[in-house]
Amino acid sequence: MCVIPTSIKVKKNSRCLELTYGDVAYQLSYEFLRVYSPSAEVRGHGIGNGVLQTGKKNVVLLRIEPAGNYALKLVFDDGHDSGLYDWSYLRHLCDNQQALWQEYLDNLAAAGKSRDSAQINFKAL
Repeated sequence: MCVIPTSIKVKKNSRCLELTYGDVAYQLSYEFLRVYSPSAEVRGHGIGNGVLQTGKKNVVLLRIEPAGNYALKLVFDDGHDSGLYDWSYLRHLCDNQQALWQEYLDNLAAAGKSRDSAQINFKAL
C-alpha cells in the first residue's frame, strides 16, 4: 500500500483536499482534516485526553506547507496550524474516512455540541 500520494490538489469550491494514490482519488473535507488534526491541541497529551472539536463546519484551509519529505503542515483560517499530517496518517484518514466521520458525529451528538460555529446573540441595552 502506497502511503505517499501521487497527486495533491486543493479544491477550493468543494472545500476539500484531494489525495490521489495510483488511480484512486480521495477527497477529505477541510472540516474533516481540521477535526482530525494530529496536533496535541486536538489529540491531547495522552491517551483519552483528546479535545472534541466543535464549530468547524465552515473552516477554510488557507495553505499547505511541506514538512520535510514526510508530512504536510495545514494552516486553517481559525488559526490552527500546529498539526503535521505525515503520509501514513493522511492515508489512514483516506482509508477510514467514513468510520472516522461517523465517530466524530456521534461524539458531537453525545456531547450536545454542533459542527456549526457558536452564535453570539447581542442585545441592545
